[in-house]
Amino acid sequence: MSKPDLFRSVLAVAACKAARGLLRLRGSGGTAAPGKVAMFFAKNILERTSAGMDIIVVTGTNGKTTTCRMLEHAVTQAGYPCLANKSGANLLSGVTAEISCNADWLGRPKTKHAVIECDEGALKQVVPLIHPKVIVVTNLFRDQLDRYGEITHTRDAIRTGIEKVPESILCLNADDSLVASLAENVPNKVVWYGCNTPIGDQKEPEVSDAKYCIHCGAPYRYHYHTYAHLGDFYCPSCGYHRHEPEVAVTKVEEMSASGTAARILAGGEEAKVTIGLPAVYNLYNAVAAIAAGMAYGLDRNGIYASLKDVHSSFGRMETFRTGAVTTQMILVKNPAGCNQALSYVAAMQEDLAAVFCLNDRTADGHDISWIWDADYEMLMKAPHLAKIYVSGDRAEDMQLRLKYAGADPAKITILRGDEKILEMAKASTLPVFILPNYTSMLSLRKVFSDATGGSDFWK
Repeated sequence: MSKPDLFRSVLAVAACKAARGLLRLRGSGGTAAPGKVAMFFAKNILERTSAGMDIIVVTGTNGKTTTCRMLEHAVTQAGYPCLANKSGANLLSGVTAEISCNADWLGRPKTKHAVIECDEGALKQVVPLIHPKVIVVTNLFRDQLDRYGEITHTRDAIRTGIEKVPESILCLNADDSLVASLAENVPNKVVWYGCNTPIGDQKEPEVSDAKYCIHCGAPYRYHYHTYAHLGDFYCPSCGYHRHEPEVAVTKVEEMSASGTAARILAGGEEAKVTIGLPAVYNLYNAVAAIAAGMAYGLDRNGIYASLKDVHSSFGRMETFRTGAVTTQMILVKNPAGCNQALSYVAAMQEDLAAVFCLNDRTADGHDISWIWDADYEMLMKAPHLAKIYVSGDRAEDMQLRLKYAGADPAKITILRGDEKILEMAKASTLPVFILPNYTSMLSLRKVFSDATGGSDFWK
């Protein structure tokens, strides 16, 4: 490295560390702005500060944060210090901030191992700089149409990133026809994961972002579904079909609010694995983490053990003790993920209160029409739904949606502001389930975390 380049690197790292320190003194996370400061002094500082690291990158529509948490925990439990962008700042600036703040003053990484969450649209910017050992793609669902456009645009953006790192091992969801297509015409080694068993009612998917074959346009058929457009798909016209996964759920033995027990096939052997998180989508996150961890070189049994005590990441199945009862926060941001959250809450066997928070800010996507594609009806008809609350910038829109889903408008209460939701939760004699979208989750989580002694979202 030339002296001018070294000088710019030193300046960029110093500026990044200083910016984060100042922002956190002011109570801000300092998750993205320090990266922008660093890139001002050295455009590709991320390449310098990540050189020599072994990195797993996780991308996709849903499940990125939780899969990263599972992987980070597995790496740490294996005895390796592990860097992770826990805050969820997953654009180029956020990844740059996290990795550059981890470097020494000369820009050399201080940690060998890292698990990095990466936005689908930012993958093509990030991976050529950090050269990940493993790339995980969780799933592809319609999300933020005003930002991403059609779902095939998102897939193509991920493909562009993959094409820039042919040396990276790909861990792909075999049950997602869109994700599976990423393996075509690339030299990368591919490890497949999925579910080898049907889950839930075997009916036409309530939300399908991939009804038609990407090769010939014929409607897909399924041997079985799991949820949304995921499952054992095949095209009766051209023969495009699901790959047999090397890591797979073979049987769900028990699923409760506290976690899941399942039989999982990996490395040619089947074992019972306990996952410390509930819901079907966390089964997918778990097999994604197992596949990626093994591709990374971790011991299979060590990964299994780490999944038992994995904790929820912020706002994703996160539970707060707010008084006599608990409050659980479940992030929802698109129809597919929302339906899984609704199904989970609808399966509860006790009376409960549900809070629906909806904003339409830039990070959420300004188009909220997706709420009309989500199946709120399944929860509105549940006999144990005792109380209904709505909040957020678009509370009235949510109120209207719930009315059309079958809720009695007179039973819906609008709560203005996060503090009002906290007051309600503290006074509630019923367990509370909050389903917020992204920006409403961030502000609400801070209020609940501050009130219950939790940690800041970036920790």
